[in-house]
Amino acid sequence: MRQVVLDTETTGLEPGAGHRIIEIGCVELLNRRPTQQSFHRYVNPERAVDLGALEVHGIDDDFLSMQPLFQDVAEEFLDFVSGAELVIHNADFDVAFINQELGRLEVSTQDITQCCDILDTLALARRLHPGQRNSLDALAKRYQVDNSKRELHGALLDAQILAEVYLAMTGGQASLSLEEDSELIQTQALKVVPVDRDGLTLVVPSASADEMAAHQAMLNALAAQREEPTLWESIESEDSQ
Repeated sequence: MRQVVLDTETTGLEPGAGHRIIEIGCVELLNRRPTQQSFHRYVNPERAVDLGALEVHGIDDDFLSMQPLFQDVAEEFLDFVSGAELVIHNADFDVAFINQELGRLEVSTQDITQCCDILDTLALARRLHPGQRNSLDALAKRYQVDNSKRELHGALLDAQILAEVYLAMTGGQASLSLEEDSELIQTQALKVVPVDRDGLTLVVPSASADEMAAHQAMLNALAAQREEPTLWESIESEDSQ
């Protein structure tokens, strides 16, 4: 299975307000292992970067004025991602910007979902960790992924961090170092230790009907009394960063 972990940086938050992509970063996973293949381009947005966005990523207008236009990198980008599952944190944001850029051009793909499946790691994290912060920084801390170099947002760096977070979050190899993996394979032998199951009885307790009824009654009472968003609803807006 081929996956491409993707991130973008933009001039602002709203594609509908004319904001544009200024950076695309992608890293490739093949069967849940890094391949060392990546795609990284800065893009001239043909407009100014909002001050708020500049404070997030630090990519200024002077630098971007010397970069290629999106139309100059679009086909190369599509060739890299086509047929892959795109792994994106807060996917709606990036997909909207990518589709806006594609819609400006005469290219074969006007909607990125026509050539790629989309996996949103923010939605996945919210299912796994309801009521908790699920921003990329929060997930990196939770899964002990090193993000110390992330002083500012950057598409390629964030894609690399997200790749490690995604692999850790879904229970697989979290390291992007193939050399470390090879050394472990060469130096460590697999040791199988049988378990003696004689006389072993596994007891799995379950809630009684009365306990289930009491639990449902409590949920109903909370729902009836709530006059403002619950904690997990109030922090959702923080997680898209």
